[in-house]
Amino acid sequence: MPTEENPTTDRPMRRLDARSLRGLAHPLRMKIFELLNLDGPATATRLAERLGENTGTVSWHLRHLAEHGFIEEETGRGTKRERWWRRVPVTNQLNTTDFRDDPDSRGAVSLYLHELVGQYFSRINTYITEDWPDEWRSAGTISDWSRLRLTPAQLRALNDELFAVVQRHLPDPDAEPDPTALPVVVQLQSFPRRPQPPGTGEPGSTASTASTASAEAAESTEAAEGRAGGAE
Repeated sequence: MPTEENPTTDRPMRRLDARSLRGLAHPLRMKIFELLNLDGPATATRLAERLGENTGTVSWHLRHLAEHGFIEEETGRGTKRERWWRRVPVTNQLNTTDFRDDPDSRGAVSLYLHELVGQYFSRINTYITEDWPDEWRSAGTISDWSRLRLTPAQLRALNDELFAVVQRHLPDPDAEPDPTALPVVVQLQSFPRRPQPPGTGEPGSTASTASTASAEAAESTEAAEGRAGGAE
């Protein structure tokens, strides 16, 4: 199962090995890395304030992330006492099959994936609990398609097509941003599930959407209050 940060960008690809994975797979380091990825460069002091952590602790984890090549100091900015840090512009890819025969790395893989899923959930939860104008509420979506039956090759093809769609909407790095535009997060989770025999008490699968997506595509019912939300 591969996981990638912004897999549709033109950044160089970095496939995580056991050493780099252990350098990232820590709850606080992953939170720090997420903030630098989403909101750009920051100092240890600013990150500590946002995370409710001690500045010294955050500084230590920043140096650890830098040692493993995930972030770097932003040269020409800050002082000797207050350094600015930014993420290294590469796409990090984790392929869990790389660690199938490495029992020493399984704990790091499990921690990384659980923290990553937690970050995805937190982003959506923040969105649905915030107050947004109707024009943004109707533009976002939380959708679920649960009646697909695909082979592994078909699932890969589906993901490739979805990535290509996102790629078409990525802005030119030299283009002036639209003043009405906001940062948008697109999260995609696609995975197989083992079917359960009838009578197990498993809830029936339902799909929900809060966007203007077609009924044919989503086969959905409206989510509560029509709210919707959508790595690096």
